[in-house]
Order: sequence, then structure tokens, then C-alpha cells
Amino acid sequence: MIVIAHLSDVHIDGDARSVERTRAVMTYLENLAYDLDVVLVTGDIADHGLPSEYEQARKLLTSRHPVLICPGNHDERAAFREHLLGQPGSAEPVNQVFEAAGFAVVLCDSSVPGKDDGYLQDETLEWLDGVLAGIPDDRPVLVGFHHPPVPLNTPYVDGIRQYGEQRLADLASRHRNIVAFLCGHAHTPAVTTFASRPLLVAPGVVSTLKFPWESQEGPDDHVDLRLPPSLAFHILDDEGRLTTHYRTVLA
Repeated sequence: MIVIAHLSDVHIDGDARSVERTRAVMTYLENLAYDLDVVLVTGDIADHGLPSEYEQARKLLTSRHPVLICPGNHDERAAFREHLLGQPGSAEPVNQVFEAAGFAVVLCDSSVPGKDDGYLQDETLEWLDGVLAGIPDDRPVLVGFHHPPVPLNTPYVDGIRQYGEQRLADLASRHRNIVAFLCGHAHTPAVTTFASRPLLVAPGVVSTLKFPWESQEGPDDHVDLRLPPSLAFHILDDEGRLTTHYRTVLA
């Protein structure tokens, strides 16, 4: 059985609140008796893309479990690489792959510098195609990024989702061992489909999205700061079945 923890949108901003909520989630994972196969963090690590925010995030996201992190629309690629990943600063897309016995995770950079909506650059899709071609057909693969590539029926998020998604769907049709797509950005747990696979959305750590039918003050009332942080667990069992559980963590 493969167990993958999935969190998103920690938005470290120098304020104690974002730090405490991120620390609560990571402490919960550290205290598990079970060794996780990987912890995924799907973007919006730093709220303003500042080096100091990434330095703080790097300490918070250090774990005894393997950790794989991709950027979101609030992140700045060069600072993300240098101060979070410890790599030379570069404005190129931050694309990463994690391979282990029995599965692989590929995280793609859907951020667009200077914009809130997402798009997978051609070079990212070419890279993804090449990575998937090198993974055995019988090994399940999960593909992740920050922005959901379909509407989630939440107007604020839908306006800044990932666009150009048909290109990704066409690529997925050539790689049948993709079992699911993972993302963040929406600040709410959600499950839908994309390219005939599950699309599994991690809840936000720093805050939770209000749905239109929950908002009391109109369309700009879309952030709930009261609800506790949450995360997802994706389980791949020995029969290849994927199951997702969501867990709330008290900060």
C-alpha cells in the first residue's frame, strides 16, 4: 500500500498565523507512526515570493518523509529554486519527478510569472511527455500542479484556473498509466474528473474557500479564516485502486 500526503497553499507571509498552521500540519505528519511514501505540496508556498518567506518555508516543510514541492501563482521561480530547493536561481519552470518502488509522482509548474491564472508551457508538456515515456507502462503515475485545469463551480477560483488544458488532456491520452491528477489553488477539498481520470484537489492550509452559497457579503466574500487547516491522503492499494481521504488538523 502506497500512502501519499497532499497539502497545498500554505502562503507563508512572515505572520505567525500561516507559520503556526503549516507547523501544525507538518507536526501531525511527523508524529504519524507510519512512514509516508511522499508528502506533496502543490504550490503557493510563499505569499509574496520573498527570499525570507522561502527560508522560513524550507524549515517548516522539512520532514522525515520525502517532500516534493511545486510553485503556485504566488511564488517566484528564481527565489523558489534558490531559497526553498537550494538550487541555482532560474526563471525556468520548476518541474520535478519522484520515483519510488511501485509508483511515480510528476509535479509540473503551472504558474505564469506575473499572472494568477495557470498554464503549462510547451517546454513543460514536452518534459512531462518525455518523463512519462520513460516510466514503465505498468507503474502508476500521479501528475500534479497548482492550478486545477477544469472549473470547480467556484467563480473566484474558476476565473484563475489552468487554461490550455486540452493540450494536457491530449498528452494524457497517450499515457494510460496516469491514474490521477492532483492540484491545489482552490483552498477547498474537491473531487472531479479531467481527461477521464480523477482530479483531486487539496484543501488550503492557510485558509478555506467559501462557496457562493455560503457567502454572506457577495462575491468578494470568499475567504474563511476560521476553519482549521486540512490535508489529503491518497492511497494506492495493491490492486491499483486509488482512494482519497481528507483530514482536518487542529492548529
